[in-house]
Amino acid sequence: MDCRLQVFKRPTDNSLASTYRFAVVDFSRSKSFPQNFVCMLPVKVNQDNQKVANIFGGLFGEKSVDFAMELLNKALKYESDTDVKAEIERRLKLIDPKQVNLVRCSRCRATFHSNRIKRYKRNFCNNCLKTRYGPRIDR
Repeated sequence: MDCRLQVFKRPTDNSLASTYRFAVVDFSRSKSFPQNFVCMLPVKVNQDNQKVANIFGGLFGEKSVDFAMELLNKALKYESDTDVKAEIERRLKLIDPKQVNLVRCSRCRATFHSNRIKRYKRNFCNNCLKTRYGPRIDR
């Protein structure tokens, strides 16, 4: 099965926003869209072992999260439209929210995972905090 994503951008009533539909297509069936359609990629992929709420999760089962990540990463490589790339990155962050907390240290510029998400605050890694303020004592 040679599955890929095909993205459809549809403008909404107001001119600033657009809706995006991600179709999972199988190019081993056919080269044109209606014949090779498999299913739609949902915004929220089922990450739990709970009841399957969409067709994508029903088709791919436990591998649905990994398969969705793989499809989105492939689509990010070959897509040229910046708005579509931004939507793909947004969906990747929805699937794996741990990527959001990756920040740079304000002092040594090393990347690390932060527990807080504030835009204009200084973020220091643990090494810089220890050298600047000494060892931290948790109560």
